[in-house]
Amino acid sequence: MRILILGGDGYLGWPTAMRFSNRGHEVHVVDDYLRRRAHVEAGTDSLTPILPGLPERVEAWTDVTGNEIGFTEGDLCDWTVAERVFREFQPEAVVHYGEMPSAPYSMKDREHAVFTQTNNVVNTLNVLFAIEAFAPDAHLVKLGTMGEYGTPNIDIEEGFIEINHNGRSDYLPFPKLPGSFYHLSKVHDSHNIHFACRVRGLRATDLNQGVVYGIETEETALDDRLVTRFDYDDVFGTALNRFCVQAVIGHPLTVYGKGGQTRGYLNIVDTLQCVELAVLHPAEPGEFRVFNQFTEQFSVMELAEHVQKAGAEVGLDVVVHPIDNPRVELEEHYYHATHTKLLDLGLRPHLLSDALVESMFAAIERHRGRINLEHILPRDRWRPGVGAPSA
Repeated sequence: MRILILGGDGYLGWPTAMRFSNRGHEVHVVDDYLRRRAHVEAGTDSLTPILPGLPERVEAWTDVTGNEIGFTEGDLCDWTVAERVFREFQPEAVVHYGEMPSAPYSMKDREHAVFTQTNNVVNTLNVLFAIEAFAPDAHLVKLGTMGEYGTPNIDIEEGFIEINHNGRSDYLPFPKLPGSFYHLSKVHDSHNIHFACRVRGLRATDLNQGVVYGIETEETALDDRLVTRFDYDDVFGTALNRFCVQAVIGHPLTVYGKGGQTRGYLNIVDTLQCVELAVLHPAEPGEFRVFNQFTEQFSVMELAEHVQKAGAEVGLDVVVHPIDNPRVELEEHYYHATHTKLLDLGLRPHLLSDALVESMFAAIERHRGRINLEHILPRDRWRPGVGAPSA
């Protein structure tokens, strides 16, 4: 199968590209290095040392495995880039990771909020038009987020919910209560993709993913040159990844507020499983599917306590120290989300365990010298009126 991976230089995109290539698919990746530029802007970097760019990464992949991955360095917000890639590669499946993926980044100021929504919404619109024009039978597998739903006081269904109102009923998209300008951009994407399926006859699967953790996959373990990036800072680092770094360096775990914020979590290995299952079992023409992509639910405090327990097993004195919450969010709430569709397709979850956390400790310790202590604590606040507005 010809599989186009957008955002193929990223934390998830690069391991996904290697997985499909390793399984005999023809793979092409696109990236404009947005994440790398954002880290340069902030003065941060990946904990794991990654190669300078896609030319070096695909060369290393070929050197190690003999397999090839094609690549394009370019911005999908530029229609000429999207047009050329789709016209020349003619994908049968499109895996779309290619967006700015950080809620804190989007909440920094006006400039970052506008960039987030422009970048994410425009590039996805270009992808939809490119599929229609050059690969109308291609299946779009789009990485969404569980954050689209927010934290409603009812069970979260997988994308749709039956509504009964004034004696009539309909099966409608589940209401969205996103908590940041980033999550709002994902909601806009979902609406645009749903519209393109209903009106243009495209086929798409929206993967509303939970919080991902982990460093290693089957392919990244083959050679040090194939590692994926690992972010631990307050802007791009996800909760468990951040907590594990903090535990290794002896920094108190930065639980925000009361720590009751509950979310779905999954291992990076399961992200690759889920994407592969979606690609190999495509939606029908005109169909818009939504899969809730996570394996377990934890509150932030439960996650911190898990890291503390795992740390004790290997002799780390891990302290949990809640700090004032820089975000605007409910710190105690109901949370129960359905996630059965991927299990029905054959997902075999890798659940969080002390052994997994301990293996993350070991990987982090190897790169301890790369940790920038100035970027452990959050630097931006989401509350209105705090800080000067961007010009």
